[in-house]
Amino acid sequence: MKWLHNTFGSAGRSTLAFSIHMLRIGQLCVQSLYWIFLAPFKGKTIRWGLTFVQMVRIGVNSLPIVGVITFFVGLIIAMQSAYQLERFGASIYVADLVGVSVTRELGPLITAIIIAGRSGSAIAAEIGTMKVSEEIDALQTMGINPIGYLVVPRTLAMMIVVPCLTVLADFLGILGGFVLAIYNLKLPMLAYFNETAEAIMLSDFLTGLVKSFFFAVIIAQIGVYQGFSVEGGAEGVGKSTTASVVASIFLIIMADVLFTALFYSTL
Repeated sequence: MKWLHNTFGSAGRSTLAFSIHMLRIGQLCVQSLYWIFLAPFKGKTIRWGLTFVQMVRIGVNSLPIVGVITFFVGLIIAMQSAYQLERFGASIYVADLVGVSVTRELGPLITAIIIAGRSGSAIAAEIGTMKVSEEIDALQTMGINPIGYLVVPRTLAMMIVVPCLTVLADFLGILGGFVLAIYNLKLPMLAYFNETAEAIMLSDFLTGLVKSFFFAVIIAQIGVYQGFSVEGGAEGVGKSTTASVVASIFLIIMADVLFTALFYSTL
């Protein structure tokens, strides 16, 4: 009976801790959205200077890694699909598979995972270091709200640049499949282009953009939450940074499942 008690007790404690964390993240998200969409109408300005700085750090500096990875992902999808489709003389449908899978699924998902590992961890480490060095307490002492000063610029920057990076990822992923189809499968360039244009619908493109917007909110909020939760000095900063990446990827996958199920049943 002892092992049964320990097993269910551990599961209960883990579930309770997860629920508490999700509740706190939800509260932080509500406060952030208030400062972004409602506070400006009450005379509280958004710090656009800090927002543009974060947009450069999160978006512009991530262009090379996002572009290279999504290009190779497009190549891989084309190679794997061509291996099966060539057996049936249907190599042209590589264009359909690459275009739809990249725009609906892989483009926003891979972009979000890259940004979570690169920028979400940086947000957690930066804010965690500020908390350890008592800079956040200093902001509150000066009458500056940490949500408006620290959270809003990072969240707003994420909400703007992640969908933009997703559009770039879609284009380069399709380009990767295009390159393989032209130079390896010897498909006509115009035929591949026309097949891609017919396969991809506006709903496919918008599905990926909607996903990327919510992925951006998840990454920003998890990074900020883990930064505010740092305890124990430099070691705590490292733990929170790692936790932010793990939690962000987990919630991104969960959100992706939910949105995919929703769009599958409605579109």
